[in-house]
Amino acid sequence: MTEQLETTEERRTDQINLSSVAAGKVKSLLEQEGRDDLQLRISVQPGGCSGLRYQLFFDERTLDGDVVTSFDEVNVVVDRMSVPYLNGAMIDFVD
Repeated sequence: MTEQLETTEERRTDQINLSSVAAGKVKSLLEQEGRDDLQLRISVQPGGCSGLRYQLFFDERTLDGDVVTSFDEVNVVVDRMSVPYLNGAMIDFVD
C-alpha cells in the first residue's frame, strides 16, 4: 500500500499554479544558468496522445498577450492561446 501526501498549497482556478517545490527547483536551475533574465514558459500545442502537447522551457522573451505570474521569485509565462488549457493546472516537481 502506498501513501500519497497532499500539499496544502492554495490552488487557483483562474491561473496556472506552481508548487513551492517546483518553484524552488526552477529557481535553482536558473541560478545554475547564471542568468536573471530567464523565466519559465509553459505552452500547449496540438499533438500528442491526448490531443495536446505541453512544453516547459526557459525563455527570455515576453510576447504580446502573455500572462506572467510570479511564484517565490520565479516568473511563469503562459501565452494567451495556452491560458484556457492551463488555468487551474498545478505544476509540481518530484525528484
